[in-house]
Amino acid sequence: MPTTALRVVEREARAFRRLWRGTVFSAFVTPVLFLAALGLGLGGLVDEGGGLVAGLPYLVFVTPGLLAATAMQTAAGDALWPVMLGTKWARTFHAMVATPLRPSDVYTGLMAWTALRITLSATVFLVVGAALGGVPSAWGVLAVPAAVLCGTAFFAPLAAYSATQHTEVSFPLIMRLGVMPLFLFSGTFFPVEQLPGWARPVALASPLWHGVELARSATTGTFDGSGAVGHVLVLVGVLTLGWYAGTRTFLRRLAG
Repeated sequence: MPTTALRVVEREARAFRRLWRGTVFSAFVTPVLFLAALGLGLGGLVDEGGGLVAGLPYLVFVTPGLLAATAMQTAAGDALWPVMLGTKWARTFHAMVATPLRPSDVYTGLMAWTALRITLSATVFLVVGAALGGVPSAWGVLAVPAAVLCGTAFFAPLAAYSATQHTEVSFPLIMRLGVMPLFLFSGTFFPVEQLPGWARPVALASPLWHGVELARSATTGTFDGSGAVGHVLVLVGVLTLGWYAGTRTFLRRLAG
């Protein structure tokens, strides 16, 4: 990462020091409540019925799913309205590029900051999940970088898209018709094999599914070498293509 992009990370960190209280509920409390309600509440009913999900107790199954899905939601939120704020409403990104910073530095710094935020929230979530019994393997620590990779794979293309927009009218549609269905149907709460036949290829093409599978293999310690490499390559590929697009859309938007 260019040293100049770190200045953007520093700026975001300074702002976060003042505003972090407003993110506690969405970044920490809500995911933990989901985990307790579904993993312990619904999971208790599933386990009492003698059923396993994909061969796992439901709490163990759902913990990595919620971890990756929360990373996706955090990244999507950071890539939409905050980018519109910087490019149009407050034009803070224009002020940044009036300094030695380049548009690509702004974009890369924002992505790095989102990765740091996801690392923090994912670590807290994993600790809580482990305390509740949802992380049976010591390899579970690798679920954090898996969630970070998943989240940044969403941030990169969404931020690239946001830089091309002049209104936020499409953002709620992206969240409701894109992010939320992925949250529900990408292996977070049940195996994708239970989906109708026509829906399975859509779910398997989702970066979230790859993130969930990668995190789940870490928390359960059931690594499939070729499978894990495949998930990483897909997420890195989406991230790379998104970064390539984002550096160009930010250049067009901020240099004009």
